[in-house]
Amino acid sequence: MVILSLADWHSMYINCGGTNDVKMNGTMYVGDATSGLGGAATLYGNNDNWGFSSTGDFRDDNDELNAASRYLAQSTSMSNQLYATARLSPLSITYFRYCLENGSYSVRLHFAEIEIINSTRYGRLGRRIFNIYIQDQLVEENFNIEAEAGGILTPLTKHYNANVTNGELEIRFYWAGKGTQAIPSRGVHGPLISAISVDSNFKPQHKENKTKTVPIIIGVVGSFLVFLASGIFIWIYCFKAKSHREQDLRGVDLQTVSFTLKQIKAATNNFDSGNKIGEGGFGPVYKGQLADGTIIAVKQLSSKSSQGNREFLNEMGMISCLQHPNLVKIYGCCIEGNQLLLVYEYLENNSLSRALFGPEYSRINLDWPTRQKICVGIAKGIAFLHEESRLKIVHRDIKGTNVLLDRDLNPKISDFGLAKLSDEDKTHISTRIAGTIGYIAPEYALWGYLTYKADVYSFGIVALELVSGKHNMNYGPVDEYTCLLDWACHLQQSGKLLELVDDKLGSDYNKSEAERMIKVALLCTNVSPSLRPTMSDVVGMLEGTITIPDVIPNASSYNEDLRFKAIRDHRSYMSSQGHTSTPAGSLFESSSTSARDINETNEESCIEV
Repeated sequence: MVILSLADWHSMYINCGGTNDVKMNGTMYVGDATSGLGGAATLYGNNDNWGFSSTGDFRDDNDELNAASRYLAQSTSMSNQLYATARLSPLSITYFRYCLENGSYSVRLHFAEIEIINSTRYGRLGRRIFNIYIQDQLVEENFNIEAEAGGILTPLTKHYNANVTNGELEIRFYWAGKGTQAIPSRGVHGPLISAISVDSNFKPQHKENKTKTVPIIIGVVGSFLVFLASGIFIWIYCFKAKSHREQDLRGVDLQTVSFTLKQIKAATNNFDSGNKIGEGGFGPVYKGQLADGTIIAVKQLSSKSSQGNREFLNEMGMISCLQHPNLVKIYGCCIEGNQLLLVYEYLENNSLSRALFGPEYSRINLDWPTRQKICVGIAKGIAFLHEESRLKIVHRDIKGTNVLLDRDLNPKISDFGLAKLSDEDKTHISTRIAGTIGYIAPEYALWGYLTYKADVYSFGIVALELVSGKHNMNYGPVDEYTCLLDWACHLQQSGKLLELVDDKLGSDYNKSEAERMIKVALLCTNVSPSLRPTMSDVVGMLEGTITIPDVIPNASSYNEDLRFKAIRDHRSYMSSQGHTSTPAGSLFESSSTSARDINETNEESCIEV
């Protein structure tokens, strides 16, 4: 079937199951209940070149169960009207859009479980499981709204890319027989969708009428040729630098959602300074809001960053392949003109460093159970990178500013710009040193000897900061101690480990867990990489399922000199340059944040990504 249209379309916004249109962030979502209620083997279309089909009967002899209105769901408990209604089907729902201009599109599917909300013990056993197809490609198998969103009546947005080659887009939700069918009541199963939004990832091509013109004055033609020649000269001159950047990016297959620069500018109010929430070596970070209401963090490549292309590709390639509760999620990217942008989930509580060391008004009162949860979460995230992920990765820049905290203070590791793939056939990697002074393992800082045990060392430093509430580079009770780690080693030698615990906790903390955390941290920071544990063992030690080996870091002057040589050299260098502060990372290739970033950014709502 071929459908002709006077103009191609470039978007679609549907309020599924809604009888009314809903406006959200300036975008109008059209209610599809006005096009048809639903029912078995039905097809509905409208004048806006989109429609939907619904198939299947709920497995019951009760005719009322299969009434047309049964295919619509509504909740009075959802304040967001976009998620207050939904369309459901016992077997499949297919939405289609035709007369689309060919190209790449961003597809956002909005869900909220508003039907299986029974609070009884029996009712809570209900499970809605279905598959999602876009352009006949399976993008989600055994999809469970409640599990993905983290609860019932909780909005969830899923992002995908779709390619349109014949002017048509098809989105299908299909029940494959999994989940429950009669819990909490009969007929509660099958796919459910609250809203759909589709936007082009390209600048639409508008057709213009062509008219013939006749030159009247030869000078007009001459002026045009001069203008054209000047334009070509300017193009060659101005885009010469840009060609180097595009050469680095040419041939890269972006396995992630691609945003347009127009979308990002709209989300960040054209990169308004009021939305700027961070600044690092990679460039500024902005808070934004997409048209569907999703809050995002946008990392923008700094035009002054000579390593920007490498970090951009490295981070996008690494993190887009990784999915773990303790790793930050990337929504997509934008490569357009001279802009390189990464789009992340926005995490409400900023970074761990800011929570511990930021200005008083930005600090978070972390009780002991929260500190324990954060420490274990970081360890699980690193263990996933080292041992569980398909790609074995050395992060190279584990520190408090690269640990972000979500609304519930769950930790998520971020900033993979310096990460390296670990070659299991090699004992180590010889590479240019990168990271942040105070967190870099001594063998890496001094000789460029990199193994995954370098991340273990960095974790140990973060664990000490977490239990003590003090910054490794900026704390020593007296001048004789180089840093927090130095003081912790002396406390262990004197048998006074618990003096390290943050005074703000008072006596309200678990002493055995605190002592366990400190011992694990000191074990992780052993000067010998071979004596440091694996991160999976660290998780077991922190959770009390693995006994902590009785290995005390050697306090000999030689080992101490190795452990703290990089810090002393760094401070000596800074003094020779006339600096009194200690901006970590000055001697090394730095990631997008440094140890002093928390004091140099917009503290209003800072997030280091």
